Amino acid sequence: MAMVLMRGAPVQAQTPAVPFWMESDLSFEVTTQMAQFGSRGIYVHDPSAIVKCGDQFWVFYTGHGVFSYHSKDLVKWEFGSSVFTNPPAWVARALPQVHRMHYWAPDVIRLGDRYLLYYAVSVFGTNTSAIGLATNPTLDPRDPKFHWTDQGIVVQSVNGDNFNAIDPAACLDAKGNLWLAFGSYWSGIKLIQLDPKTGKRLAAGSPIYSLAFNDSIEASYIYHHGGYYYLFVNWGTCCRGTNSTYEIRVGRSARITGPYFDKDGMDMLIGGGSSFLASQGPFIGPGQSGIFSENGADWFSCHFYDGSRGGVPTLALLPLGWDTNGWPQIEWDKLK
Repeated sequence: MAMVLMRGAPVQAQTPAVPFWMESDLSFEVTTQMAQFGSRGIYVHDPSAIVKCGDQFWVFYTGHGVFSYHSKDLVKWEFGSSVFTNPPAWVARALPQVHRMHYWAPDVIRLGDRYLLYYAVSVFGTNTSAIGLATNPTLDPRDPKFHWTDQGIVVQSVNGDNFNAIDPAACLDAKGNLWLAFGSYWSGIKLIQLDPKTGKRLAAGSPIYSLAFNDSIEASYIYHHGGYYYLFVNWGTCCRGTNSTYEIRVGRSARITGPYFDKDGMDMLIGGGSSFLASQGPFIGPGQSGIFSENGADWFSCHFYDGSRGGVPTLALLPLGWDTNGWPQIEWDKLK
């Protein structure tokens, strides 16, 4: 969830050519922790799924105008530009109460010859919220075609609705149809189908599917693998540094619209969700799931609150495998 008010620019980590946890001036305890938990050492909250453009990997995250980092090797990361330098005009009209350049929990997906970036704007602690869309033919600022275009609102919630339109997560189904999962608290995680031509909702009254519920649920992500759709969600609270209680749960379905069941067969709409990733030592409150593949290997991305650095929200990349029953699991042994 992006319900965290971070003003100003983030700390720009001076990332070395090797992972920072291998630098000689760090204690043995810290180097062991970082190698064990996949930290990339960069300040990131609510990271998008990682996407590739040319020879660069990109991740976007909560902040002023939507911040970004990019990397050639997934180890050394460089700070990128913000998506917006001025607020889209629709924000002031739809949500005049919000900080107009502070956008939450972006997600990005490549579709055809362009990149679609979804992001949330919200009045803190309410469901007065909206998810917007910006598009770009490239993520490379050096490319003459580089230009972010505001496409306006995709879905909106207001006081009286039973859902909260934040934490967007875009995905494609097995037939190539475009979908958007979203939601935070209220009645849980929702799903709408999008028009691939516009990247926006099929129609104002198109179906909203309910996927999962818990008293504290948000930050959903759907990934298709081996004939199933896997729904990752966060339970607990974020944005409290080392006191955050975020944990990631998972269920799966043969259909993208559900129903989703956990390993014990419990429907995620009635509180089901198998434990996938939780706090361990200085690796606190993992959240905002993403999966990408490179050179035949799957990787799981998320943020965590780094207990060895005072709870700074930090990007982690973890090797992902699948057990004999097809369930995802972090392959911790590959980090050691």
